[in-house]
Amino acid sequence: MNRLQLYRELRRHVSLSEKRSPVMEQNRTAKVIVYIMSGFMVVYLMFLGIILAVAANGTRMATPAEFLFMLMPFILTLDFLLRFIGQQTPAQLVKPYLLLPIAKYACVEAFLLRSVFSVNNLLWMFVTVPYAIICVLFSYGFGGTVGFLLGFQGLIAANSLHYMLWRTMIARSVFWWAAPLLLYSALFLPWIVGDFEDMLLCYAPIGEALTTWQPLSWLAVVALIALLFFVNRAVQYRHTTVEAVQTGERQLRTVSQFSFLDRYGEVGEYVKLELKSVIRNKNIRTSFIYSIAFTLFLAVIISYTDIYDGAFTSKFFIVYAFIINGGMLLVKVMAAEGNYIDCLMVHHENILQLLTAKYYFYCALLLLPLLIMLPTVFAGKYSLLLLLAIMAFTAGPLFCLLMQLAVYNRQTIPLNAKLVSKGSVETNWFAFAAEMIAMFAPVAIIAVLNLLCTPTCANIIMLLIGLSFVVTHKLWIRNIYDRFMKRRYQNIESFRNTR
Repeated sequence: MNRLQLYRELRRHVSLSEKRSPVMEQNRTAKVIVYIMSGFMVVYLMFLGIILAVAANGTRMATPAEFLFMLMPFILTLDFLLRFIGQQTPAQLVKPYLLLPIAKYACVEAFLLRSVFSVNNLLWMFVTVPYAIICVLFSYGFGGTVGFLLGFQGLIAANSLHYMLWRTMIARSVFWWAAPLLLYSALFLPWIVGDFEDMLLCYAPIGEALTTWQPLSWLAVVALIALLFFVNRAVQYRHTTVEAVQTGERQLRTVSQFSFLDRYGEVGEYVKLELKSVIRNKNIRTSFIYSIAFTLFLAVIISYTDIYDGAFTSKFFIVYAFIINGGMLLVKVMAAEGNYIDCLMVHHENILQLLTAKYYFYCALLLLPLLIMLPTVFAGKYSLLLLLAIMAFTAGPLFCLLMQLAVYNRQTIPLNAKLVSKGSVETNWFAFAAEMIAMFAPVAIIAVLNLLCTPTCANIIMLLIGLSFVVTHKLWIRNIYDRFMKRRYQNIESFRNTR
């Protein structure tokens, strides 16, 4: 079997794996919602391309080919960040093939090529194609338009490889975040040293050179892609094999017994389990650190700057500061417990006590953004009633919505393995849809209430809605538990299959 045949066979394996995934058989309604949202996103991107084309035709600062490339620092940075939502690294897919008698780097190369030529990398075409048709085609002809589109996609492909490199390193240690932060900050260096116009003019010649097919510019793009490809190949293979065969002994750590929780009985024991999972398990600990860091960052930005002081953004980002912990952690409810779900099913109502403990734990985390933003109340920027209303609404209907995923989450996420874990590959579309509703529904509700009544009255209504869910939490958690138990055999089988 030559390499081309091997690449095709591995591609077929991935396709079959996706079709046989338990996720393909569930959450069909959520998938439809996601497809509709994707359609809106495509329309939005095309509209953005038309707006940029109109702006390019109206400026004398640069040619149409130069105009879009002047925005490359912003585009590449945004592209890098958006890839964290769904792009996998090849190291996540290589593990089953490590022991096969095939070329050392063949699997890594196959999955690298698959990632580079994936549909996700073509999303920017919905921006560049309308842009090119409106303003590049008539200025540079068909050949120039092809050069413009291919040059732009070449930089996006290089950015994809760049993402995969640092995403793999970040999975090993959060300190590797410093490298992409410095590199993407360097793209804005002309702006920092000079002014905004200097930065734009610095990147403009790249677009002109690629559109007019200047050999040196294309040689630079090809060399950059090749360099990132071979560096990725070595890094992905090394990190995959190291994690797959790691057998070193780990030093035991002394962990607090959290004896103050003993008075709360079984619920207290499960709160201890939640705390010890965060302390001991690498995956859960990393996600927890990220969620707390994002919460702190957003709360500080909202509280002590005027960036989000608009009528809409002020309310939207306050909601986001409160919901981010649930959006990153509670959305995976029961996924970590899939590793030991058989033990949890031994005693009567164990799952009920576990869900109750999780709810209390995440409600306690809501105190963090509240405390950080309290100084804004004294400064008159926000009212205490607003903060309490959003906090109660988050702890009430939003957490109620996210905890429904305990019934539908059927994938086990690994506790420690990061790169070669099976559970991190599939996507739960129902969870994605629930997360999007939790992020955007409160803002829509606040907007409607503000139209119908005064802001104070709107806050009181939000507070009462939230408190009603908090007071009745035992009822809806019991409902979640009953529905989970009706599906327990199906869920347990799925948890076992995705370990």
